[in-house]
Amino acid sequence: MADPDFAGIAVLLLAAGRGTRFGGAKLDADLEGRPVAFHAAAMLAGLPFARHFAVVRGDTPALAPLGWATLPLDPPHAPQSRSLAIGVAAARAAGARGVLIALADMPLVPAAHVAALVSAFDGDRIASGAGGQRMPPALFGARHFGALEALSGDRGAGALLADAPCLPLPPEAELDVDRPEDLARAQSLLRSGLL
Repeated sequence: MADPDFAGIAVLLLAAGRGTRFGGAKLDADLEGRPVAFHAAAMLAGLPFARHFAVVRGDTPALAPLGWATLPLDPPHAPQSRSLAIGVAAARAAGARGVLIALADMPLVPAAHVAALVSAFDGDRIASGAGGQRMPPALFGARHFGALEALSGDRGAGALLADAPCLPLPPEAELDVDRPEDLARAQSLLRSGLL
């Protein structure tokens, strides 16, 4: 596999979820002494993306100290499609040739997986894969920015990934912290040393 070429690729961290299934501010919940959102944000901040954008709500843990340009979700209770539109518009304005979309509530995705996505990126799209489904992190070329900005409702970009190539995500890394039991599982995986 080729070395990853991060030049011109922005990363968009979706960090504006309401946490309704979790029962509150899941991104601020403690995971090994740090907020859940910190784990994904720190891992991605350590990679040489051209720009780091995060769409946030007012109660999102501080990401600016990690080098993220934070973009407020407006209005604060807008659906996920609005987060995508805001972030992709920022990537477009920055002249990005692609945007990697990642979720702040997926704290266990390894940097090596993200680098592999960037290495395999051919300018079109590539997704992570788990359980026969395509999912974030996913990388979209600039030709898909209009379609991403036009999405509506509380659905992500999954429909745009239906026929995209994908790289398998390690099973332990696909964990999405949506409920308190997911947080407990993330704690257990981190403590086990499997990651």
